[in-house]
Amino acid sequence: MSDHYSVRIQGKDTDITVAEGQSVLDAALRANEWLPHSCTQGTCGTCKLKVLCGEIDHNESPEYTLTAEERADGLALGCMATPCSDLVVEPIGGVADDGIPHYPLRDFDGTVVTLDDIAANTRRLVIELDEPMQFNAGQYAELIIPGANVGRQYSMANPPSESRRLEFHVKLTAGGQATEGWIFGSMAVGDTVQLRGPLGQFNLVKPQEQAAILIGGGTGLAPLKSIVQHALANDLAPEIYLYHGGRRQEDLYDVDFFRDLETQHTNFHYRPALSEEQWDGPQGMVTDVVIDDFASCKGMSAYLCGPPAMVEAAVKALKRRRMAPRLIFREEFTVAGPAVAVATTP
Repeated sequence: MSDHYSVRIQGKDTDITVAEGQSVLDAALRANEWLPHSCTQGTCGTCKLKVLCGEIDHNESPEYTLTAEERADGLALGCMATPCSDLVVEPIGGVADDGIPHYPLRDFDGTVVTLDDIAANTRRLVIELDEPMQFNAGQYAELIIPGANVGRQYSMANPPSESRRLEFHVKLTAGGQATEGWIFGSMAVGDTVQLRGPLGQFNLVKPQEQAAILIGGGTGLAPLKSIVQHALANDLAPEIYLYHGGRRQEDLYDVDFFRDLETQHTNFHYRPALSEEQWDGPQGMVTDVVIDDFASCKGMSAYLCGPPAMVEAAVKALKRRRMAPRLIFREEFTVAGPAVAVATTP
């Protein structure tokens, strides 16, 4: 058995080297060969590939993401599949250039410099990296749980201009290996952390003519905070409306930060909303608040991040207000699936 394999991505001119046990997606991103992906944990299906030649191991690819019929038809999940021979693969949808800058996936070491409670069961984690990480506003990194060789994904809340100091917003999950067992448990300022990034294709990096509506639920605010800062600094959208949904006031955070941005930028508008508590701001589900604020969203774009139910409700609400589906971009925060060991770099 070989300790590495050659993989040709159909439509590209070069082969990539994949180590035994390394996923096709991990190897491609480390070689700066972009492949579509979102969760990297086998739960979304964004990274599906057609295996044109060669043999792969599907490992623990969930059947709800990759059906038996799809496997029989030669499809595989790039984030889960590992080669058993040299391969030729083709991304579903092709490899068209989307004009977005892409940065290679890399491993980093960092030091915890901030670990603060900022809302109910929510912490701000800031990590100072040993060297800069280039990324697009909206992307995420994978933090490696000490002793487990398992990663968990958290979006960067800082803008790409702050490439040495990454900010994450982390919600406590009862029994969570990364949260209750680490970030809300044993982690302390000064600790060394291993992580890899950047990952994901949720972003706002190119100038656009459309006004942008950003809707975040809970810690879904994190990538939107990065996007807002980057977009305002680089004049990427004529108007930006940020909505943050929570149940009670204790769920909101960084309110003063966004209020200050409003005073500095006349084209930025911040609208936090509460669904279960009376207060002097907008009340109700955050998607209903958006509906009330806009009679029509035609000619606008949207960036949505949060729990799947909130994201789906937002998509339906914006379509009802005549927003074009192609201008609705989303990132769903889901509960971690079965533990997937982090690949070893060849």
